Amino acid sequence: MTKQKITSSEALAFHLEPTPGKWEVTATVPMTTQRDLSLAYSPGVAVPCEAIAENPELAYDYTNKGNLVAVISNGTAVLGLGNLGALGSKPVMEGKSVLFKRFADVNSIDIELDTEDPDEFIKAVKLMGPTFGGINLEDIKAPECFIIEQKLKEEMDIPVFHDDQHGTAVICAAGLINALHLSGKKIEDVKIVLNGAGAAGIACIELLKAMGARHENCIVCDTKGVIYQGRTEGMNQWKSAHAIKTDLRTLEEAMEGADVFLGVSVKGAVTQEMVQAMAEDPVIFAMANPDPEITPEEAHAVRPDAIVATGRSDYPNQVNNVLGFPYLFRGALDIHARAINDEMKIACAEALAELAREDVPDEVAMAYGKSLSFGRDYIIPTPFDPRLIHMIPPRVAKAGMDTGAARRPIIDMEGYELSLKSRMDPTANVMRGIHARARKAQARMIFAEGDDPRVLRAAVQYQRAGFGKALVVGRDADVKAKLEAAGMGDAVRELEVVNAANSRHLSQYKDFLYKRLQRKGFDRHDVHRMASRDRHVFSSLMLAHGHADGLITGATRKSAYVMELINHVFDADAAHGAVGVTALLHKGRIVLIADTLVHEWPDEQDLATIAERSADVARHMGLEPRVAFVSFSTFGYPDSERANKMHIAPQVLEQRGVDFEFEGEMTVDVALNTTAQEAYPFQRLSGPANVLVVPARHSASISVKLMQEMAGATVIGPILAGIDNSIQICSTNATANDILNMAVLASCKVG
Repeated sequence: MTKQKITSSEALAFHLEPTPGKWEVTATVPMTTQRDLSLAYSPGVAVPCEAIAENPELAYDYTNKGNLVAVISNGTAVLGLGNLGALGSKPVMEGKSVLFKRFADVNSIDIELDTEDPDEFIKAVKLMGPTFGGINLEDIKAPECFIIEQKLKEEMDIPVFHDDQHGTAVICAAGLINALHLSGKKIEDVKIVLNGAGAAGIACIELLKAMGARHENCIVCDTKGVIYQGRTEGMNQWKSAHAIKTDLRTLEEAMEGADVFLGVSVKGAVTQEMVQAMAEDPVIFAMANPDPEITPEEAHAVRPDAIVATGRSDYPNQVNNVLGFPYLFRGALDIHARAINDEMKIACAEALAELAREDVPDEVAMAYGKSLSFGRDYIIPTPFDPRLIHMIPPRVAKAGMDTGAARRPIIDMEGYELSLKSRMDPTANVMRGIHARARKAQARMIFAEGDDPRVLRAAVQYQRAGFGKALVVGRDADVKAKLEAAGMGDAVRELEVVNAANSRHLSQYKDFLYKRLQRKGFDRHDVHRMASRDRHVFSSLMLAHGHADGLITGATRKSAYVMELINHVFDADAAHGAVGVTALLHKGRIVLIADTLVHEWPDEQDLATIAERSADVARHMGLEPRVAFVSFSTFGYPDSERANKMHIAPQVLEQRGVDFEFEGEMTVDVALNTTAQEAYPFQRLSGPANVLVVPARHSASISVKLMQEMAGATVIGPILAGIDNSIQICSTNATANDILNMAVLASCKVG
């Protein structure tokens, strides 16, 4: 997998825009009328308050406690950066909170406690217990993390989980199950060497012992060497629990004949000589970050039979905690668990191991740009496997129920799995799939407006994200100055700046353009002026001659103006079947609206064509199209001449014999609401429409802008469909991220 370059300016901009930070609070109930407020607060709120006071378990029914996890840190061990303090840890904790939501639909809030005193920390967390369904401790240095977690587990009746310890341990265990499966060894027989006796290392070895590894076969090392019985230097109670009777004193000695090496230590701690001394089919989990104890290349150079995992995404077999904590908490929360015990962690590890042995979905292979199948380079599932959400939590929940950790056991496990499948936001999978296809396509993308800082930022991000080559149309000095002003001066050497004034193809472009326009009132002077001075026309000519694969424009001029210029080079108008489709992403739903760009007042034939083009866009985005022709009437009522074309358009599609669902005319609520559809049992849609064909461009524009401004929908588009070349036109108020999204769509040839 290609390693992506991320600069300081990009990282800071990501955390600054559109608003500071990475999450916000949104109400889940109406808060508009006085009655709403009376129910949400006084006097209505008194009713659930009294009910919960009488029966505390009802808090899981009447509040968000049952789906709320606190991510808590004091910032004493932030990533690999050390003690940054409570405030310095906040960006990491915010990030952890959004990962909970993104991967398992768990609501999460970050809390940073400004104390290094374990007793104060414990007291603060314990006092917040009634608020949350679970506590995720993060980035707390050892040995205080052991003290804090153990005490909170004893004193709180909700799950307390230190992810730096147990998250790493669970993923490590999952990978080891499969590595031993491939090498034909059993956990109770293998010799395991652990280097790094901190939080993660101790948790790893404890979980493996709980899974059957023998105490005497597990050798733990720290900076002082082997932890053996009788050693006093650098010891504590957690290390002493894993001391064994042995004459071995160094890591090098311990590695002799070892079957498994687990590293949670430092870069370069393991040498090739140590690896060479290991047993047949050695398993090496070099998990130090950002650089492993030994790289896979170094290990395989001396032991081709080794199975190697690291903590890095640019190597196979990444030990990534995001495979564990979201799904552990999802399963624990759904049974209102009192704790996350070893059995639940082992169930998670075993489920992950089993998932890696199953066939890998095509969408996952696309995301990684290669075919994946169970083997030495694929023993751990990828974080983007869509099956994780419905395969891991049920196993965790069952283990919790079997061991008495559940307050409210799940009765219908099959129904539970189905609910998990439908719980996740489909927009994330759609955009991830498009990004995967873009990385595979490696398109050369023209960014026509190289004088705009937003466009330049999008171009830099496009290239650095590994989507392909960015070609910026502009003047070198101007591009350089604007990049430096945006804090991206280092990108000057990366981008290719294209200018008509120094293009060797200009003469060829002008000849082509003159042949197209000579009978449309344009002379050679007009053609020269457009080709050499108008960036929209010049960029279109580049694309028409195969000097790039896609074009992004429109960020600085109105779309109608840009469309007119593009039409000098391409047939991108209504007469040739071009259509503009806008995607709205809102609260886990995706709806396409058309035509938002080309047709001013389409007739029934145009509407049918718009439906066909929109269905193609839907399929390109991974959706099975369900098209609704929407109006102010539903199936002829109220009767109106202005709605007549919406009534006839479905008949045109019937005659064309299209292969997707369609229906109409109907109001928007009938199109999008299955309950409303039940009033019309004859209608043909199998579910809510995901493509809305509207009567005219003005109604499309009103619909999109209303959803954007009032509902906060994410808008992608309009996506220009129905032309042979990949061109996308941004809106003038587009952000750099919006422009990047359009470039990604263009590279995938969506449309």
